[in-house]
Amino acid sequence: MKQFLKCSAAILAVAAPAVAFAQSTGSDDFDSIIVTGAVVNQGVGGVKIPDSPKAKVVLGQEIIQAQRPGQSVNEIINLVPGVSFTNNDPWGSSGGSFTIRGFSSDRISQTFDGIPLNDSGNYAIYTNQQVDAELIENVNVNLGSTDVDSPTAAAVGGTVNIKTLEPSDDYGVLASVSYGNIVADGAGDRPYFRMFGVVNTGDLTGHGTKAWISASRIRNDAAFANYGKVSKQQYNAKIWQDIGSNGDFISVAAHYNQNRNNFGGSPFRASAFTGDKSDRFYDIAGGYPCKVSQTSTPNACGTDFERRFNPSNTGNVRANSKFTLAERLTLSVDGAYQWVKANGGGTTSANETFFTDSTGFRGTGNYGGSFYFGRDLNGDGVLGRVTLLQPSQTNTRRWVGIANLAYEITDGQRVRLSYSYDRARHRQTGYAGFLDQGGTPFDVFPINDPVLDAAGNALQKRDRKSIAELNQIAGEYRGQFFEDKLSVLIGGRLPFFKRELNQYCFTTSSGGFVNCVPEDQQAAYIATHPYSFNETTGRATGSALPQARKLKYDKFLPNVGATFKITPEISIAGSYAKNLSVPSTDALYNAFIFPVDSDSAYRAPETSDSFDASLRYTSSKVQAAVTGWYSKYKNRLVTAYDIDGNGTDTNLGPVKKYGVDANISYSPIKEITAYLFGSYIKSEIQNDAVTGSCAATSDIALAGLCYVQDGVAYLRTSGKRERSAPKYLFGGRLQGNLGDFTLGVQAKKTSSRYLNDINGEIQSVTLTDGTSKMIFPGAKFGAYTVVDLDLRYSLASVGMEKGAIQLNVSNLFDKYYVGSFSGGLDTLASSSSAFVNFGSPRAISASLIIGF
Repeated sequence: MKQFLKCSAAILAVAAPAVAFAQSTGSDDFDSIIVTGAVVNQGVGGVKIPDSPKAKVVLGQEIIQAQRPGQSVNEIINLVPGVSFTNNDPWGSSGGSFTIRGFSSDRISQTFDGIPLNDSGNYAIYTNQQVDAELIENVNVNLGSTDVDSPTAAAVGGTVNIKTLEPSDDYGVLASVSYGNIVADGAGDRPYFRMFGVVNTGDLTGHGTKAWISASRIRNDAAFANYGKVSKQQYNAKIWQDIGSNGDFISVAAHYNQNRNNFGGSPFRASAFTGDKSDRFYDIAGGYPCKVSQTSTPNACGTDFERRFNPSNTGNVRANSKFTLAERLTLSVDGAYQWVKANGGGTTSANETFFTDSTGFRGTGNYGGSFYFGRDLNGDGVLGRVTLLQPSQTNTRRWVGIANLAYEITDGQRVRLSYSYDRARHRQTGYAGFLDQGGTPFDVFPINDPVLDAAGNALQKRDRKSIAELNQIAGEYRGQFFEDKLSVLIGGRLPFFKRELNQYCFTTSSGGFVNCVPEDQQAAYIATHPYSFNETTGRATGSALPQARKLKYDKFLPNVGATFKITPEISIAGSYAKNLSVPSTDALYNAFIFPVDSDSAYRAPETSDSFDASLRYTSSKVQAAVTGWYSKYKNRLVTAYDIDGNGTDTNLGPVKKYGVDANISYSPIKEITAYLFGSYIKSEIQNDAVTGSCAATSDIALAGLCYVQDGVAYLRTSGKRERSAPKYLFGGRLQGNLGDFTLGVQAKKTSSRYLNDINGEIQSVTLTDGTSKMIFPGAKFGAYTVVDLDLRYSLASVGMEKGAIQLNVSNLFDKYYVGSFSGGLDTLASSSSAFVNFGSPRAISASLIIGF
């Protein structure tokens, strides 16, 4: 194991003069000017602070390998200032909630060897589908801005780039096996098992042709409920060809990840969370095992939230390359093809009858969120209702390309031109599928064999297709002056975003509700459900026809910065970036209720101006930085998701955010490393938001959080914090290396967070008649601290030079807290959409690692 890590570290050391831990190959190569003529910053204790105008933190293998094998990379970067991640289980297999500087994951660009991983429709990041940590060379967290060639439609909150290992020059095998369990009062037996292996071929030809191939498998039980499992398998491969002696290369890599897991986290709404640990481990309400009703009246079997499946098949093929065209001219080309087949959602009580309404229309389809099949589905001879699976299915095919042409004017000055292309075909459907007698789906992908109506139509609850396309040109100049003390960046990008939207259902409201009518019945439906729009009131009635729309967004986005070395160790840096976030496809489809040329149909993009200023100290023993930042937003877009993953966007108008990030890693002697980090985050909504009503008896009105002025109802959002954004984060890690032993202790404290943007809290109020009443205008989830422990023992002294035994304990003191949660602009704590997930309980795992 030690030899494997030494080999990986050697690769990094050789590559470092040409790498500044950026995103694409072109950004990596172009950033090399920052360290030209200087001692390469290797970091301290696995934490590196690049000497870049932008605020960045890089985690290397030393800190990555100390974390639990199989853990999500997003949990690992929880040690970076400004980053907050709440894991839905201890193992990294069930997803979680992710923010940087208070920005949710749909405003953060996460990339894999420079290739974007965010969903092309809603920009979400799926943290349980990330690459195995053993294959990661480093993770670069860019706080608050992107590189000029980044192909992103939404990143205003920063970027996370995962860089995988270059294949080794020497043959080698690394394998590990892990077993773990949750060790908390009342947990019972909830085992975790993982296997991983990677083979490095070494130089196959004597001319720099090398590769690695890996596979892993994870299985674990649900973290809290008595029902549910996670089964995950992943395969990766990478082949590398060196070209010449200038660092040129071609690399082709592939990744495939398959998840089969149930939803889970807790049975509670926000209003029901009491903090009582005895509530944490529970049996599902519907009982298990159970039997589906054979009558025309469904029972609860198979309908529990925990019995919902969240399957995914995701993969990509990536290519990275660099070519020296002339002495000072280089070309880099990166590309990828990605595919996704995934769904989320639960069951429905489907109608075997036809749909009828007061207009006289009679037909099959999905109306008001309910299926009507017009035939006997369970064979009982009675047309009643039957429980069916009805997830929201997504299929994506995506092409990405990034090309950079860089010219070195002098030894200290360089320019580059960049072109980025990103095209995603995003197909969203909602077929129904049958359950077996025990309430389990016959196929977790109903799209494979959908339920048909009497006429043979495959009915759906949603049916739409979008093409998200980006063409972006960018340019950048970087130069060094005054004996390399001053480094200057001047750049900008001009993205051209295009959204082609095809809605095949009838839109019935601005909330995204649709009626999906089979094609052979649409003429009759249109005749009985006419659509109209009142230009004076801006209100639409009836059902808007299935239709297609094209929307375009473009804006020049400058990106400038500078660093100045006061001494070889001390430097100051500053940067400015303008960012753009295009509305998600959910928000754009919701506008289909309005005529295409009306003001009501337009959805404005979010724009921001972001500033960073840093003071840094770097040496062989110390890495330290303090960064102050300020961001001002126009049309701040925030998204709330319901339990089925459907999104609703809110425009909060202007929002100001500012804060401070700080971190220091210190290694006084090689046996000891200490690392401390912290962040303060201020979020301030500038205006009150318009709402539908402010009823005097509502919880929001009783809390004084809404008012009516000139006949318009407003929510008191002005001066409030954005939901989910913690006010402060701080923590640290202490690591000791004692002979064959390495012991690490790390802790992270996260402050309280609000459920909604009006910052409501559960409280008691006195009514006008003198009585008291509990109201739920929101919730404030308390601060929490989590401590983790890791212990690693090298087996070199017993004859296994490359072997190790590793022990990981997460949440050592078994802190009970709310982890991730859903929320919205004015979500009530008692709302069915205000569901919470418990924070991961205490868990322990042991891993045996061998290699040769």
